[in-house]
Amino acid sequence: GALLALSKPPGLPILGRPGDLSLDALLPALRRRLGLAAELHVVKAPAREYSGLVLLSSCYHTTKKLQQFFTSARQRGQYPATYRAITVGVPAEMEGEISTGLCWQQQGDRAMVRGCRWAGGAGDTPGSAEGCAVQVVPVPAPGRRSLARKDVKITLTHYRVLSAMGGCAVLQLQPRTAFPEQLQVHLTLLLCPALGDHEHSSHVGRVLGVPFFLTPKTALTRTQVLDEELLSRLGLSPRQLHHLPLHIHLQELVLP
Repeated sequence: GALLALSKPPGLPILGRPGDLSLDALLPALRRRLGLAAELHVVKAPAREYSGLVLLSSCYHTTKKLQQFFTSARQRGQYPATYRAITVGVPAEMEGEISTGLCWQQQGDRAMVRGCRWAGGAGDTPGSAEGCAVQVVPVPAPGRRSLARKDVKITLTHYRVLSAMGGCAVLQLQPRTAFPEQLQVHLTLLLCPALGDHEHSSHVGRVLGVPFFLTPKTALTRTQVLDEELLSRLGLSPRQLHHLPLHIHLQELVLP
């Protein structure tokens, strides 16, 4: 009917500046190739850094109805979106929930940032703050005032380990909330950053092989560091590491 699904590669933003490559800029050409009479709208899509399912619709009312469904489903305690991730490290528990407050903060100090332009998201899809030197940081015990002002949002992700080998794991991730970079931050709180996460993996340090969490204030953002054995298995040199994409994939969407 009105729905169309496709798979997005990592690194392709949903929205972009005029002239930049983005999914939104490709929709007119896709519409012509498929011979559709109506314009295509993005119903649901993964963030720029993620790969996976993009749900499009040629009906405006269908788009709004489905976006409302995704939001209300999460509010009812359901998990309408399921992701898969490859992690560097294996969680201590095979299944569980990660819950923490998240907020945007300026890099280098503790000041809250407002007025950033959002990009990379569609509807309730996680995006990113464009043109702002900010990062998403966990707030384990947010105060009532920061929650009331919506400076901090309580986030929740259910995870399950599907397989593990050689110090890496495949995880199923089901977010109950939508916040930019939520899954990456939650994986670092598990001490198992996603493979290819060059933004948050530096927050996981190791002493004698034992991982521990480094606060964003003490950990500088840098290209993910992998041990020689894993690099060899991936067929990568240390110089090629910054090209490694983020291994988080939107695999399944539940529709009404």
